[in-house]
Amino acid sequence: MKIKLTIEFSYDLNDIVHFIAKDKPIAARKFKNELIKNLKKDLVNPFHFKKSIYFDDGDYRDYIFKGYITIIKIDLNSEIVHVIGILKHRLF
Repeated sequence: MKIKLTIEFSYDLNDIVHFIAKDKPIAARKFKNELIKNLKKDLVNPFHFKKSIYFDDGDYRDYIFKGYITIIKIDLNSEIVHVIGILKHRLF
């Protein structure tokens, strides 16, 4: 499956990276690089991950990386995995 990072995900990730970089700039870059690398590697089989707690739809999954939840949406028709957001400890 092809992986597409949405603009919303990019904004969320940049906010997190800027927050981490206030204290540890090297750790912030490392976090971002490792997350992107792991997403590309692990999302080959997106149904391996648990259903999202934020959506009542089986096409949404939660990918957990270092305490952050990355929400993905699987589009089987076009065979694309949309990475739609990343958050930490946010309940609706």
